[in-house]
Amino acid sequence: MLSRRFTDRTVRIAAASLATLAMAGCATPSFLEGVIEPQPAPVDSGAMSPAARDVPPQVLTMFEQATAAMAAGDFVDAELRFQEFVLQYPDYPGAWVNLAIIRAQAGNDDGAREALDVALALNPNHPAALNQLGMLHRRNGDFLEAEAAYLKAVTVSPDYALAHYNLGVLNDLYLQRFETALQHFETYQSLVGEDQQVEKWIIDLRRRVEAAQRAANVAE
Repeated sequence: MLSRRFTDRTVRIAAASLATLAMAGCATPSFLEGVIEPQPAPVDSGAMSPAARDVPPQVLTMFEQATAAMAAGDFVDAELRFQEFVLQYPDYPGAWVNLAIIRAQAGNDDGAREALDVALALNPNHPAALNQLGMLHRRNGDFLEAEAAYLKAVTVSPDYALAHYNLGVLNDLYLQRFETALQHFETYQSLVGEDQQVEKWIIDLRRRVEAAQRAANVAE
């Protein structure tokens, strides 16, 4: 049972990673501060960094072209475009995070970490950068470091659904903290709406948590 659950979750993790590359609608200035989300949030100028509030048209155009290539799955072209972008406009953390995503997809974890380090130097509380950092740590087996990065992401941005999802996966499969996993999956579900696969995991976790509680009561 555990191996089957692990396989199901692992497939889901890969799907979620690819989902970060999906873009709905037209690019907006918000993407200069964030990354391409599974379900992009509406533009909130108050949440953008001061550097991104008054975006020169040429900057936005370059960023839109790079994100369009990324969303289309042309990661080679997207990486080249983002590299050109950050050479000219290095102060937008979202561009560095997107570079990190592209490099991580290609298996270049060192390059991804370098890009994330720049993004976090520009904005230490960038939730998408923190989430990607957590994903890198998890892949390298550094589970507590991954947890710290995810937790910081949801601390600075409590509605950042993807970090709650990743905390659910981490606590369920790797740290065996089922109650904590359940809490984060429930939070994720409340933020994104109905996700049938995650709902199945929630049901499974509730059963196991209740069984563990009954066993503990009997032992007492």
